[in-house]
Amino acid sequence: MIDGATVEVIRNHLVSAAEEMRAALVRTAFNPVIYEVHDFGISIYDRSLRLVAESTGLSRFLGANDYSIRKGVEYVGAMQQGDIFVLNYPYWNAAHSYDATMFAPVFSQGELVAYLCIRAHWMDLGAKDPGYVLDSTDMHQEGLIFPGTKVYSAGEPVRDVMELIRFNSRMPALVLGDFNAQVAALRTGERRVAELFDRYTEPVVSDVVDRFVRAAEESAAEAVARLPQGSWTAEDWLDDDGVSEDPILMRATVTIKDGTFTVDFAGSSPAVPGPVNLPIGSTIATCRVAFKAITTPDEQTNAGHFAPLRVHAASGTLFHAVYPAATFTQWTGTVALELIYKALAQGMPSQLPASSGGDVPGFMMVGVHPDTGDMFAVSNNDPVGWGGSPDHDGIGPANHLCQTQARNTPVEVLEAKTGMFFERVEVRTDSGGAGRFRGGCGLRRDIRFVTDGEFLSVIKKTKSAPWALDGGRSPEPNQVVVFPGTDRERRVSTKRTAVRAGDRVTLLTAGGGGHGDPGRRDPAAVRQDVQEGYVSSEAAREVYGVIA
Repeated sequence: MIDGATVEVIRNHLVSAAEEMRAALVRTAFNPVIYEVHDFGISIYDRSLRLVAESTGLSRFLGANDYSIRKGVEYVGAMQQGDIFVLNYPYWNAAHSYDATMFAPVFSQGELVAYLCIRAHWMDLGAKDPGYVLDSTDMHQEGLIFPGTKVYSAGEPVRDVMELIRFNSRMPALVLGDFNAQVAALRTGERRVAELFDRYTEPVVSDVVDRFVRAAEESAAEAVARLPQGSWTAEDWLDDDGVSEDPILMRATVTIKDGTFTVDFAGSSPAVPGPVNLPIGSTIATCRVAFKAITTPDEQTNAGHFAPLRVHAASGTLFHAVYPAATFTQWTGTVALELIYKALAQGMPSQLPASSGGDVPGFMMVGVHPDTGDMFAVSNNDPVGWGGSPDHDGIGPANHLCQTQARNTPVEVLEAKTGMFFERVEVRTDSGGAGRFRGGCGLRRDIRFVTDGEFLSVIKKTKSAPWALDGGRSPEPNQVVVFPGTDRERRVSTKRTAVRAGDRVTLLTAGGGGHGDPGRRDPAAVRQDVQEGYVSSEAAREVYGVIA
């Protein structure tokens, strides 16, 4: 009989191994989107491909890893010690082509006992445009594709594949640097996990894994049983697909019944020409983030936590892309996360907040650095306000709900590595939705370009406002204004814009929706908001009826 202390030692050893992999990746990566933003996901699996441990990173990547590791292992077949494989075929990889998944087996005493998986964003694999592809119409415009290709064989690099990557990238030093960082992280995890099995033996570790996975299943089942039972449907819109200006309908129905939690995307748009279609693995990952947050948010994640979850999306639709649909711009999953909460809020209004700013307002500059002569492509994801809750204000500006473990790219890094100079970065007064509990504020960022290049805005929630709850008010949606104050001024959403030195761009990220009637807000809280700059004295008087 294995005692509880041994169970916890083994479980925490696996979690620690994942965290060591994370540290190795962050310390050795070349690309700021990895070492600053933490645009990666790290997972450890048993030999049955059950998730047993993970490290903090981009939330939606972790669920996506579960889907891609199964597809990768199925495609590859037999493995030997020291092998490493790369997979970025989007319909198997559950992401776009630049989110490269590298995975490896772990052996102990000559027996395969586990798998390791790291997904991280590479900056260029020869897609039709540098940086980010905003208007592709099929997969073959989105870069070099690997279906599960061996890049290390029995511990030795496969030179031909590495040269293929080198000669298909506009930024080969960056990409191969990050490739090697993922290799270093996988080797770190391989050593740590093998040590565990060597010490305790495979039967003991497997027995422990069975126990904590069963415990997670029971915990998730109990959490689902406590939730309101019923079925609720919500709709929302994406701005466009990057090819046309037409808005795109998203619909989700959430049903909690008989111990299951089902998310069904029936009624959503068919697949569209532009690159906003989601592979089914990415759709499942989005649902997992929402499900975990309202069932077992405080528990270390393993496969058992998702046992009650079911996800349905018909093949060939917006939420189940199939070959050769374009999938590069994955912002659909970001907006869909809150679509799920919008449906749930109908059945559990006392448990959920209003919408956040509703999106990840991303931007990137692509160009040639004047000091080095090398191409650069450096991005940032700006924060938004979170929605007001039934009993407290929303925070903000803060990273979107789907990126709570990710970070922004520091201004110092953006200015040093690109041609952007930041004239202003500040909290936007009156940007949060009014309510008894107001939404958190958004951000204003004014950028002046000091070199020529291209500015890419990546955002899909500029035309429809974040939603409020229980009589709260909706804030203004996100805005991207290029060339402000000139005769070229215009608002854009997802757009590639040529810029020259001296041009400017202003980004205004949305606040969160309000919760409850603003007339019921505590006057003392309104006065404090005015003092802190979150609410103007005019809004305090006109919206809240408070003189401040």
